[in-house]
Amino acid sequence: MLFLLDANVLINANRDYYSFESVPEFWEWIIYCGEKDLVKIPVEIYEELKDGTDNLSRWMKQPRTKEALLLDEEVDKIIVQKILKEGYGENLTDSDLEQIGRDPFLISYAIKDNMGRCVVTSEISKPSRKRENRQLPDVCNTFAIPWCNSFIFFKELKFSTKWKESIE
Repeated sequence: MLFLLDANVLINANRDYYSFESVPEFWEWIIYCGEKDLVKIPVEIYEELKDGTDNLSRWMKQPRTKEALLLDEEVDKIIVQKILKEGYGENLTDSDLEQIGRDPFLISYAIKDNMGRCVVTSEISKPSRKRENRQLPDVCNTFAIPWCNSFIFFKELKFSTKWKESIE
């Protein structure tokens, strides 16, 4: 299974529980998983994460991080349009598209192999939301794309502060 990360997974990890200063092992583990083709970040999400001046943005800009995590694929614009239309709604305004953000791109990469790819997000399913307010898990459900939250992802790939010891 290839796990495709939403930006909020790394943003929340850094801000809330795995800061670079406190748990540097987490960030090494993420790179390791990227090098093993278990975890990737589409370019649209990568661009969102690298634009800034904080520790996360600086980490994203490092050549090793970029090489390990960047998904080497181009987006299929027809699939993105389908996701917008069927996942969010027709006749979306520019304001709607701005609110939706880059989620349709992330979903478009996952839909290419919906049995072998899983979207990882910190968003919570809220099925009653409509159009531009839909959550990533609910749009994934529309297209039968597997998704999970950050903690399931960490558990699936067996993150531990002693992860290096477990693979050596």
